[in-house]
Amino acid sequence: MPGGPAVARARSARTLAGPGAAVMDEDSDEALMTAVVARRQQAFRVLMTRHMPRAIRVAQRIVRDPAEADDIGQEAFLRVWNKASSFDPQIARFTTWLYRIVLNLAFDRARKPKLAPIEEAAEIESGEAGPVETIIAAQQRRVLKQAMAALPDRQRGAVALFHMEGLSGEEAARAMNLSAKAFESLLGRARAALRKEVEKLEGHRRDA
Repeated sequence: MPGGPAVARARSARTLAGPGAAVMDEDSDEALMTAVVARRQQAFRVLMTRHMPRAIRVAQRIVRDPAEADDIGQEAFLRVWNKASSFDPQIARFTTWLYRIVLNLAFDRARKPKLAPIEEAAEIESGEAGPVETIIAAQQRRVLKQAMAALPDRQRGAVALFHMEGLSGEEAARAMNLSAKAFESLLGRARAALRKEVEKLEGHRRDA
């Protein structure tokens, strides 16, 4: 969302970074991480500007709570700063390493019991007429969101990385710390479960 907290924080980071950060904007993530290891805050702020929205988006697909996802994004980048020396560009790209941090934090949060936010308790239709295509698309998004919520955390993570974030199977496997074969199996189970859940929800909607 253009006015969301992730974008606002990214803009703030860019402003605080000063003119030196603008020079670093063209650097690769891996080059920036070398600077972060040297404790250069400007490089860290450039990475935040570049990747914080993505980190929050992935987290929200797991925990389904914007406020929690925002916290996870913050904590993930705190770990990036504190554990910068453990990043090895020979093993993984920065984004793969970041995804792994975000997913681990999100999985931990998702396992903790919590009450559903009141905003999610029920969705009330506005009652206003709209184009048929718009109504159908909105229904499909709601069904998919409900079906995703019913999946186990790791299956939800696999679908989010591969189908929603566009990672290759190899990249997604590395982000989830799995072998390519194990990820393929996990994704296959997730797809089957998602398809089954969508069919069930669609059946309930037709019968209502």
